[in-house]
This record gives sequence, C-alpha cells and structure tokens, in this order.
Amino acid sequence: MKNNISLSAPLKRITVLDALRGFALFGVIIMHMLQNFGYRSGGTQQEMLRFPALDEVIQWIGNNIIMGRFINIFAFLFGMSFFIQMDRAAKKGVDFRGRFVWRMIILMAMGLLCHSFYNLEIISVYAFFGLLLIPLFKAKNWMLIVIFSFFLLGGPRAVKVIHHNYTTAIELASIEDQTSTEDQANTEQKRNDFQRPRELPEHIKNPSFLNTAKYNYEERLIGKLNYQFGLIGRGYITFALFVLGLLIGRIRFFEKLDEQKKQNKRLFIGFVLATVITILIQNALPPIDFRMLFRSEGQLLPSSILTALAMADLSMVLSSAALTLGFILLYQSEKFKKYLEVLSPYGRTGLTNYIMQGALGALIFSNWAFGSVFGGWGATALFSFGIVIYIVQGIISKYWLDYYLYGPLEWLWRSLTYLKFQPYRRKKL
Repeated sequence: MKNNISLSAPLKRITVLDALRGFALFGVIIMHMLQNFGYRSGGTQQEMLRFPALDEVIQWIGNNIIMGRFINIFAFLFGMSFFIQMDRAAKKGVDFRGRFVWRMIILMAMGLLCHSFYNLEIISVYAFFGLLLIPLFKAKNWMLIVIFSFFLLGGPRAVKVIHHNYTTAIELASIEDQTSTEDQANTEQKRNDFQRPRELPEHIKNPSFLNTAKYNYEERLIGKLNYQFGLIGRGYITFALFVLGLLIGRIRFFEKLDEQKKQNKRLFIGFVLATVITILIQNALPPIDFRMLFRSEGQLLPSSILTALAMADLSMVLSSAALTLGFILLYQSEKFKKYLEVLSPYGRTGLTNYIMQGALGALIFSNWAFGSVFGGWGATALFSFGIVIYIVQGIISKYWLDYYLYGPLEWLWRSLTYLKFQPYRRKKL
C-alpha cells in the first residue's frame, strides 16, 4: 500500500535549513550552560573562574540576545520540517498522517525518557504540537495567519487570566465571609509555614541519578507543563512558530531564496526596525512583576500583565526573525557561506546533538556527577565551555556523516517510524 512507502531515503536537502538548525542549537546550548541545564547544586559548589565585570556582560547577552530567540528558530524549523515531510509524501501520493502520528509518539517517548536527566528538554512538547499540526496541513493560509496571531499575542493566556480572576474573586469573597478569628488563625499558620526552614529535596540531600530522575518526573514535569500551558504560556509561542513554519513552507520561501535576495534584505531591515520599536514600547510600559504568574493563588492579576507579556513575546519573535534573516543573508553571500556551511552537519544530526547536549549537561551540573565543580563557574567560563562542547559535537557530526546517512538517533527514529531497519551506511564509491 502507498502509505507503507518509506520516505526516509535521502532526498535533496535545503542546506540552509540544516545550517540554520545548527545555528539555533548553538544558542540553545549556550543558554542552557548559563542556566546550569536546570540543575540546582544545593550550595555544594566551589566558586571558581569568575570574572565579575565580564560575567555580567555575558549574562546580559544571554538574557537579552540569546534566551528565547534561538529556541524560537528551532521551533520554527520543526514546523517547516513537518510541512516538508507531508508535502513530499503528498507529491508521491502517500497519506503520511498516520505515520506522522506514530512518529510524534516515538518522539514524545524519547523526550520523556530524556526528561529523567534533562528537565529542560522540549522535544516531548514539540511532539504534542506536531500532532496538532496534522489537521492544519490543508487549512487555508488566512486561517493559519489567524491561528498564528491568536497564539502569538497570547489569546489562550488572556482566557486563562480571565478565568483565574473570576474564580479568585469568588474565593476571596467566600473568605471574607469567614469569622475574623478563623482568618487570623489561618494567617498565622501560613506565616509560620513560610518562616519554617524548607527541607532540602531528596535529590540534593542524597544525590543520585535515580533520585534526580524521580524528582524530574514528580516535580519538574508538572512545572514544565505549567510553564508551557499555564499563565506564563511559553507553549503558546512555540505553537505559533510551528504554524508559522508550516505557512512559510507552504509559500516555498526557502525554495526560492536565490530569487529574492533583495526582498530578504528588506525583510531583515523591517524585522530589525520592528524589534527596536517593540522594545521601545515595552520600556515605556509600567514595570510588571511577572513572578506573580508563578504564584498567582489568591491574587487578582492586572490586565496590564497581558499587554506586557504580549509585547515581550512579540519582540522576542521579531528578534528571532531578524536573526534568521540575517543568517540567511550571510549564507547567500559567497564570502560567508563556506563558513556557515560548516554548521550543516550539526543541524542534520540535530536530534542526536540536542539530546547529547542534555546528557552532557547532566554530567557537568548534576550533584551526582561534576556539579560541585562546574556549578560554581562564572558565566564567562560556562559560555566558553559551551562553545568548546558545540565545536566538538560539530566535528563529530561532520565525520560521522562522512560514513553514515543519518545521526544515530535520527536513524533510530526513522527505523522505529517504519518499524524496520533503514539504510544507515553510505555506499562506498
């Protein structure tokens, strides 16, 4: 049957996408290094390799130039990949939807397994959003634009805030009806609970891989879901970028790059200006304490927080677009293309490299491995170490692809997708 045809054989690749994916993963590992890959050391680390002035600059670069921007590009490229797979299948007369569902289930399993040691992993969430893209594959362009805009501007977040304020108002009204004595007792109890020293979590008191995995599944997984789908709503932006990737793939933007160099320059300038304008608007808004979104129980959220978050998300997506167009323009230049092309092998083995980043991060920062050493490093040292890891991974990726068609996990994913071993080694000439 046609839907059993394998589409995993090597096809003509749009090489700029591989290089762009490698570029995105560079930003991902640098930011995660600065965040200690989500690991808490429990105060056991020894401070070393700290350069206060330079560390402050590096941390600023991480927070204001890298954080959120590169992972946005990674998410956008996932939406692009979805379109490419479905489009190539459709051209061959293959209904790839069922196979893609299975493919996303496998990816989700990989992500959840990875979560045991790398609680910042995002591919399990990507797998869920990948499933949501399937019914949108044939949607009209205007519908995709509406969906993209709704999620980008925080539509789901607005709905959640309205619901939160409604239920909170009811709870506060019922509390006011209680006796003042009971109120005072409850307040005193909460004060005592807050002032009581918190006991260290088991995975910090008794470091081990198993205790860390247990903590990641029992505590951090819930926290991740809340961060993605709660009031912060990071997942809304991710899904918007998935939809954008589908839309950009549909209009064949990357297939016509060489025909539209002048248009790309105009787009780049437009995104830079839009980013600057959005940031200026952000700075003109009254300051908002976003931490209230993490502890929103019992308090009403101001509507101004929706505007502030929408502007923050918009500026981050616009700056990601500027980075993407800037990269494309450099890639289209013969002077720079040969240098940027070295990122392609890293991008072609992106799944393997991404998960290996997490595995290395666990070894470097966990208390059961080398967290007592690296957890005390300053931002500059971690930034530099991240570059070294990235370069080593890039070299390995290049030489690996000289002998094999896919990265190890890419090959495993393809083989599980079709439930049979796929070609692996390159044929010798």
